[in-house]
Amino acid sequence: MRRIYPFVALLITFTTACMAEDDCRFNSQRWDSILSDVRTRATEKNISEETINATLRNPAFIPSIVKSDKNQSEFKLSLDDYLKRTVNQTRIVHGRQMHRKYPTMLTRVENIYGVPPHVMLAFWGMESNYGEVKARHRLVDAFFTLMYDGRREKFFGDQLLALMKIADDNALDINDIRGSWAGAMGHFQFIPTTLASYGVDGNGDSHIDIINSVGDAMASAGNYLGKLGWNKGERIVRRVILPGNFDTTILDGKTKKTLTEWAQMGILNPDGSPIPMGNMVAGLVADVANLPTANADDYNPDTDVAPQPVITAYLTYPNFYRIKKWNNSNWYAIAIAELADRLK
Repeated sequence: MRRIYPFVALLITFTTACMAEDDCRFNSQRWDSILSDVRTRATEKNISEETINATLRNPAFIPSIVKSDKNQSEFKLSLDDYLKRTVNQTRIVHGRQMHRKYPTMLTRVENIYGVPPHVMLAFWGMESNYGEVKARHRLVDAFFTLMYDGRREKFFGDQLLALMKIADDNALDINDIRGSWAGAMGHFQFIPTTLASYGVDGNGDSHIDIINSVGDAMASAGNYLGKLGWNKGERIVRRVILPGNFDTTILDGKTKKTLTEWAQMGILNPDGSPIPMGNMVAGLVADVANLPTANADDYNPDTDVAPQPVITAYLTYPNFYRIKKWNNSNWYAIAIAELADRLK
């Protein structure tokens, strides 16, 4: 049998996947330099020689990861389409099943970290469909590939070093740790630096394994949200309607006012009733790229007044902005809120 050495195999993989590209030359010196730098940095961080050697034993360059990184879709779904995709009946039913399966664990997380079960389930469902999303890549390969690609070399290098430290501290085989092409792992899709900061041993075995232990994953996510300041006494968003002539430049969640101030600007509940008043500060988010337009058939020639369409929006409370520290997307935060409400 002809033996193919690791570097030769890597080069064959790279060349085969890139034959159609205009400029596709694998720079072995750059690759070796990255591996050498990782060894130096890991040694300085007192990571064990065993973990260092395991990490550097046979990392693979994965061209499909570079393609994924370069071709992240710029297309943005409308809010309605995004919610239809993420807050669907299948996910709601599955979430309720998980609530029945893990009642004690969810209650423990709420008691310790102050995050209610329906909120935990919403994050779990959004991030991995309750653990059903399967990891595709060895994270070692993902991080080395992204470092070589160079767009965010320092960031992904820091992630790899954090992963090595996690493997060292928890007696894990680093080459068995799998995740997404971008380096997120486990039930709640933590990147290594987030896990290093907020990981918790939730099942009492003295190790933190957010991939194979639901208890560790749940406790770590609860700890993270708790440290972000989650307030279980507050809602996340309130769905509201706005007059059609409302100033749409302030519907990005960045402009914040008290509820009384918003009410004075004509904001109402969806049924037309007044919103609560008070000094609670909130932002306001709407899908400004897909606002409703007036129906020409409703035009009244006697009054010469064009109808004003009603705008649907969301008042966004402090918990909304805590979610955005987890994932900086207005649509994601609204989906968490909507899914959590359906899982109460």
